[in-house]
Amino acid sequence: MSLTSTSASAPGKIILFGEHAVVYGHPAIAVPLAAVRTLAEARPAERGAGLVLHALDVGQRLRVTWEAEPSPWFDALIYPAQLALRALEAPIPDLTLRVRSTIPIASGLGSGAALAAAIIRALGQALGRPFPAEQLNALVYEVEKRHHGTPSGIDNTVIVYEQPVYFVRGTPPQPFAIAAPLTLLVADSGHPSPTRETVADVRKLYQAEQERIGALFEQIGRIVREARAAIESGEVGALGALMNANQAALRQLNVSSPVLERLCAAAREAGALGAKLSGGGRGGNIIALVDAKNAPDVRRALQTAGAVRIIETVVAPSTS
Repeated sequence: MSLTSTSASAPGKIILFGEHAVVYGHPAIAVPLAAVRTLAEARPAERGAGLVLHALDVGQRLRVTWEAEPSPWFDALIYPAQLALRALEAPIPDLTLRVRSTIPIASGLGSGAALAAAIIRALGQALGRPFPAEQLNALVYEVEKRHHGTPSGIDNTVIVYEQPVYFVRGTPPQPFAIAAPLTLLVADSGHPSPTRETVADVRKLYQAEQERIGALFEQIGRIVREARAAIESGEVGALGALMNANQAALRQLNVSSPVLERLCAAAREAGALGAKLSGGGRGGNIIALVDAKNAPDVRRALQTAGAVRIIETVVAPSTS
């Protein structure tokens, strides 16, 4: 078997619009978070060495076999490698695969899907048989099932294609093009986001007040559709106003919090075009849409308001 030294990477992701309403059949939009990435580097090893994975960030050194085991490390690292080799109908190669990531773990930024995508990409390239995007996406989705049971498919799709994705539950996620770059600041509140809790609470709220909450879901759905149109036409200013409107609706769903409201307000007061929570809410991240010129001012305002980590990223128009 001819093996090649190679490297492959995959970005994080962020939900831009549509949280919570997406559970009830309305659309959502996610975008790649290119400022943070997972990198996998493959190097041929001596004959008989087998495939060894070094997860440098967590100090794990794992040998890939065909066995299965109930372990988070198996799901995150070995299982993607097994899937790649089975898809290629290849034996276990003599390779060393070193993996590192700048994507925060368990923060709603797609770390698991990015790790799987980078590992599978690197193995395909090292064996001289790179995976087409459609096949890679299907394989990463299989890994997502190990992590989440019944995932939406939005994380793997936005991460594999590195494009904005428009998603409606029960239909395949749709990558779509953008007309103008979007500069985003992703600010971590420092509080965990209890997504399972917030989803359950929104369900209870909906059951108690179906007419009012149903109307809010409809409103969020309209916002998402308008946001897609604005992204595709390059109307960045309109997108900021839509983010603010989406945040106002999420506030009425009781999934915001004082710290998230403080961060959103600080971003807008410093010149952000729009700001909203991203993900489950009551903690986790907010996102602010900014001009490149005022990004430093907004960053400083977010730090002053208590953000513990800020990631700046540009969602760029596709070159394909």
